Amino acid sequence: MKYVVVTGGVLSGLGKGITASSIGRLLIARGYKVTAIKIDPYLNCDAGTMNPFQHGEVFVLDDGSEVDLDLGNYERFLDINLTTDHNITTGKVYRKVIEKERRGDYLGDTVQIIPHITDEIKNRIISVAEHSGADICIVELGGTVGDIESAPFLEAVRQLKTHVGGKGNLIFVHTTLVPTLSVVGEPKTKPTQHSVKELRAIGITPDVIVIRSDRAVEHSVKKKISLFCDVPVEAVISAYNVSTIY
Repeated sequence: MKYVVVTGGVLSGLGKGITASSIGRLLIARGYKVTAIKIDPYLNCDAGTMNPFQHGEVFVLDDGSEVDLDLGNYERFLDINLTTDHNITTGKVYRKVIEKERRGDYLGDTVQIIPHITDEIKNRIISVAEHSGADICIVELGGTVGDIESAPFLEAVRQLKTHVGGKGNLIFVHTTLVPTLSVVGEPKTKPTQHSVKELRAIGITPDVIVIRSDRAVEHSVKKKISLFCDVPVEAVISAYNVSTIY
């Protein structure tokens, strides 16, 4: 089993879900079987009780689960059917760990974020991936690098890389923003540099950087990001705004 972990930086709503779905579509075109997992670092157990004006449209899966709209993108792009297990939330993880603690499963251990919460996250990702029968599992981590809510999940996927055998079995794709200020008229890479710096500070070095922008960026911008973020220039992908994502 191979894993592609998609993270996001600078701000939310960049299009991590579309990035993850598009990567999956490309892998399917190469003949691989793909599945997808969405991690939502909120304390709700699911999206069913959340205000759609705050979080967006709720998507209902075949098993009746009310989940994040990104899972709808996965199903449309990848032509697969997902279940409630493909949506991991902080609420689900903490509830399961507390249930285990109440049953005495931890045999008197002091239950902590590391290793108990992070182990639960890793076990859920691996279980869903292996039971799917897919060749590659795409894991999208919702939120933005630096958010306090995302910290346990980032630590878990950092550990996951070693757990599954290193770079040959897991890569990190970081989606970030390269804004163009109207008064200056040139793309600014500093937000991306700081986002990657923050990601590397917690032990994750991206293998691919997907840069979101209003229009296609020049090769010189990619070279600058490559230099400062220690990523090969061919692994810096420009994902600019288009009239339709399809």
